[in-house]
This record gives sequence, structure tokens and C-alpha cells, in this order.
Amino acid sequence: MAEARGGGARGCPTLPLANGRSIPVLGLGTSHQGGYSHDAVVHALQKCGISHIDTAKRYGCESLLQKAIKESGVKREDLWITTKLWHSDYGYENTKKACLESCERLGVEYLDLYLIHWPDAHVPGKSNREVRAETWRAMEELCEKGLCRSIGVSNFLISHLEQLKEDCVITPHVNQVEYHPFQRPQELVDYCRSRDIVFEGYCPLAKGEALTHPTVIQLAKKYGRTPAQICIRWSIQNGIVTIPKSTKAERIQENCKVFDFTIAEDDTEILYGLHDGRHVSWDPSLVV
Repeated sequence: MAEARGGGARGCPTLPLANGRSIPVLGLGTSHQGGYSHDAVVHALQKCGISHIDTAKRYGCESLLQKAIKESGVKREDLWITTKLWHSDYGYENTKKACLESCERLGVEYLDLYLIHWPDAHVPGKSNREVRAETWRAMEELCEKGLCRSIGVSNFLISHLEQLKEDCVITPHVNQVEYHPFQRPQELVDYCRSRDIVFEGYCPLAKGEALTHPTVIQLAKKYGRTPAQICIRWSIQNGIVTIPKSTKAERIQENCKVFDFTIAEDDTEILYGLHDGRHVSWDPSLVV
């Protein structure tokens, strides 16, 4: 991973995907629970050098993003846009239709990355594995046609990825999972790396819980940074594509200033020690 120069995200480092494409290691997450701000997205694209936007059908803001992207004036080819397929659209035909609808709402002709959002399919009379396999076949076709330049999954554990391994032709390019100092699933990270699946982490601030932890505050003081910058830098240093969410322009600016310092190895070890297995988002461990 090549480091960026300067304090913002311009020239943001990237990680290579198995298909030869490169994903920016820092993105802007969006959400359905008060997690969208038009002005903040425009600011991120225009002023912070953010080029990676992460959204999902479930968040209900794809069409809002189209407006923000247009207003920003950033060219489509300079953006990395990820969206996700919700389980109500799983299945072979539904997946292809849902992808086209997401593209239409976003105002784009292709997606940089399309993810299966959640491993539980909720389809009566069919196993999760069966539905995931037929959904993935559609994803593979969308990828082959160029409608999705890269494809992946979200919230998949080793068991889900092992099943998909037997049922797929294209290995997922990305697995997006909760990742922060309290939830560091290293076995899953290692498994993904062994299969050339890039690991992407959401909730890097543990929905704010990490920002008030004494250890994080102490390290922030040591490095002359904010607690958020410590968490984001730690995640990126661990080789994780990191997508913090914010609706405030000043916070986004702050979150981008993580490429001009390095956390020492001893201090990364201290942060490793905060892992207690807690989830601040969904727990996929009960999904077969």
C-alpha cells in the first residue's frame, strides 16, 4: 500500500483487488439512521479529496447521492462507488434487476463494487446457502458484463465464505465486516487474505464507543491527534479498507487527515488489547 502525501485523502492509498482494480483505503460511509447529509457528501468530494463512497439500497439514499455527486463536479471515472444488495432482492433474476435499479438511482452506468449485504436470505422453502449461491451467480454475470466492476459480500464469516467457495466461479473481491478496536476478527481477516479477498471494515469508531475509551484518548494525546484519527489510522495500518460515517463536514475533514502520521508498533499492540468481541452492529454468527 503506497502512502498518500499531505494531510487529506487526496492521492489516497489504494489496495489491489484480485481482479486488478484498486480500491481506495479510505471511504465515506452513509447510513439510513440520520447518516446522510447532502452538504457533507459534497464537501467530502470537493474539499477532502474523498473519492470512495459507500452506500446501500437499504439506506435509502442512493438517489440523494446522485444529486450530491452531480453538484460536486467530480467525474464518474474519478469515483469509487459501492452499493449493496438487500435480502429482499436476493435470487438470480431479482439481483440483476436490483442492480440496474441501484445504478439508475445513483445515476451511473456501472458500479465499482456491488456487495451482498447480509448472509441471511429470509426466503421461505430455500436454504440460505442455496439463495446465496443463485444470487452470487447473478453477481458473477453482472461482473462479466461490466455492470459491476468488482463484486463482494458483507458480514460474511468463514463458514459463509467456505460455502460460497464451493458454489462460485469468481471469488468475492471484498468482504465488508464490522471492524474496530473492540471487534477485531483476526481469524476472518487472515482467512480473507489467504484467498485474496480484500477486507473492508465498517464502524471503525464503534459508533462512538471507541472515542471515549481511556486508552484511545491517551494515544490521541500522545500523537497530537483526535481519538477518531487514532481509530481510523490504526484500521488502515492494519491493511483494512476503512469507511467511517459522518454527516458533519468538519468531522469528515478530520477523518481524512490520517496519512501524515504512523502509530508505533507498541501502540498498535495496545489497541489490539482492547478487543473484547463486542458488536455495535449486526452479529452474523447465528446465520447458517
